[in-house]
Amino acid sequence: MSSRCAACKYLRRRCPPDCIFSPYFPSNDPQRFACVHRIYGASNVGKVIQQTPTQMRAQVADSLYFESRCRIQDPVYGCAGIISRLHLQIHNVESELAKVKAQIAFLKSDADQEPSIRPQLEGDSSFNNLWTGESSVGRHLTGSSTTHGPLSFM
Repeated sequence: MSSRCAACKYLRRRCPPDCIFSPYFPSNDPQRFACVHRIYGASNVGKVIQQTPTQMRAQVADSLYFESRCRIQDPVYGCAGIISRLHLQIHNVESELAKVKAQIAFLKSDADQEPSIRPQLEGDSSFNNLWTGESSVGRHLTGSSTTHGPLSFM
């Protein structure tokens, strides 16, 4: 005699050999069916699985479980809450990426302008000391800084 599936155990019935639930709700994970049953009901879950093509039934059962678990954790928003939070995270990361790209572009344009200024001032020994880092002011200018122009690093 084979073990009953989680659905049949939960519903306290005999598990037929052709049980629609047994491939997707194994007896070793009773919480999976309990979660789905709490949100959708056994009859509706059975209808959804039967109306789905055989090759997609496992995905449907997984989706029903995921959606029901989300709805239990967040009764108001369910999966939509997760999607909303992910969209917000994507938006925040895209904004941060745009800021970093702007900073890189600014620093590149600033670095491109510095070599054109340097040859004009090479005759001035105090200016050369700044570029080579031989003075305390030069070491400060060539050292790491948290700000550079109008943009600041985070």
